[in-house]
Amino acid sequence: MDLVALLPGFVVAVLLISASPGPAMALIFRRAALHGLRAAVPTVLGLEAGLYMWALCAGAGLAAIVAASEAAFIALRVAGAAFLIYLGVKAWRTAWRNPAPAEEALPPMGRQGWWKAFGEGVVVMLANPKAAVFMVAFYPQFVPADRPLLATTALLAAAQVLVETAFYLTLAAAVGRAGAWFRRPRIRRRLEAVSGTVLVALGLRLATTTR
Repeated sequence: MDLVALLPGFVVAVLLISASPGPAMALIFRRAALHGLRAAVPTVLGLEAGLYMWALCAGAGLAAIVAASEAAFIALRVAGAAFLIYLGVKAWRTAWRNPAPAEEALPPMGRQGWWKAFGEGVVVMLANPKAAVFMVAFYPQFVPADRPLLATTALLAAAQVLVETAFYLTLAAAVGRAGAWFRRPRIRRRLEAVSGTVLVALGLRLATTTR
């Protein structure tokens, strides 16, 4: 079947995957709620950069090696789980601090903060062995037999990145509009506590996941 004919089904599948709850959704929601849309942009771009790297690995056959290797799978699983739990504990610590006496203003984001948020997104995506397993299973369904695997996977991954980036930024913009409400001291503390719990739970789930 022609690649163009497969694209509508591919886009629908990507949208359904993007809308499913997971670490990416939790990170983006927390970032947009507490820091606004501009602060969520590097998180989204970091997640998508990590996704594109995994897609290229899938096209080159490296993701299949990771998915098949017990040692590599466990190493990534432990690293990814530890990082998610670390982010969750950081959120808990913030929630336990004394709340500010008034609503906090939207803090400016410097270059260091931008790259930190970007790096968090990259690490969360790359340190997830389930992403490798997913890529190995997902992309071959949409690569016609007569097309080169790596080049076609790279093209499809670029389309996925565009679709997911648009979806996540739309979500971040919607959440960011309510940012003033989320940044009220009591609401902020509750959101930090809840998001911390979600991140820790996702980390524990990843730590115990199997292929």
